[in-house]
Amino acid sequence: MSPVAIVGAAALSPRGLGWRGLGDRAQSCEATLLAATHPDVRGFEVPAIAADDDVPPKVLRLMSRAARFAAIVVREAIRDAAWTGCAGVGYWLGVGASGGPLHELVAMLQLAREGDQVSMERLGREGLLASNPLQSFQVLNNFTMCHGAILEGISGPNGALFSRGAGTVHALAEAIYAISEGDCTRALAGGADTALHPVTWTELVRDGFAAGGLVPSEGAAVLALADAATSSAPLALIEHVGVGDPAHDPPAPGGDADLVVIAPWGEQARELLHARARAGAGARTCEVIDATAELGEALAATPALAWLVALDRIASGRARSARVLSLGPDGELGTVVLRGPT
Repeated sequence: MSPVAIVGAAALSPRGLGWRGLGDRAQSCEATLLAATHPDVRGFEVPAIAADDDVPPKVLRLMSRAARFAAIVVREAIRDAAWTGCAGVGYWLGVGASGGPLHELVAMLQLAREGDQVSMERLGREGLLASNPLQSFQVLNNFTMCHGAILEGISGPNGALFSRGAGTVHALAEAIYAISEGDCTRALAGGADTALHPVTWTELVRDGFAAGGLVPSEGAAVLALADAATSSAPLALIEHVGVGDPAHDPPAPGGDADLVVIAPWGEQARELLHARARAGAGARTCEVIDATAELGEALAATPALAWLVALDRIASGRARSARVLSLGPDGELGTVVLRGPT
């Protein structure tokens, strides 16, 4: 692929709003007890959002928590890129599961129950009547992307990709492909999600991930992208984006990088990514930062936050180039190679 320029970025993480400093390991977060929603579980939460940084109150009630995060970082990435309009801008986002109000979900399920099963017929006939029609804007996970796009007037090609890791890397690949093919000259790509919604956490527990060292988290991160040939002062260049089989695919380009950022899902993935980092570096010595150890596991947002950890190191002059390796429960290895503009 031809390099694509990163001309702006934004992140909302357990460290708050902002991407600069994400690569500073001295500012690591500490997991706190999530007593309100998850008894005896430690996790990372996005801190309180200042009113001036938040979305307009009139639309906040229509948003899931992840959609709120996405709308904030999209706005900030556009500002960081100094774009004055978003007509024709592409937008691709890795998104997670639905995130509607729990009391409404419970009311719907109670009316849809037949014994210990859920009847789809009763759900459609009776259960949906227990919900406010506006709940659709919170429950449908494509609206994690749509709310921010509407607020900012983003009108280019777009897509919301469900992600448990690789989907977010595919979102970045789609944005880069669209720029290279001339479908748009500017694009936004990233991910937004929360592992703290009770339904999502129940899913993680049921599937055994909670017992595998997973520290639930939340957040969002977005890159503003443009054609490298027309970008005068990019923050960094993206030289490679790939998704593959972690067991069989050879190391991706970027073996000369002096930084590797890994974003593993659980201990088994962590060991595999450390091994991939060593194999890709060959005889070279490079620093390895574990993004999930620093920020927790934010599901669809995790790979995008890891890209910004690498970007912060490059933009601040602490790394010349970086490989970002992510591996989620979908089993696909995501690789992104970033390099400084000079």
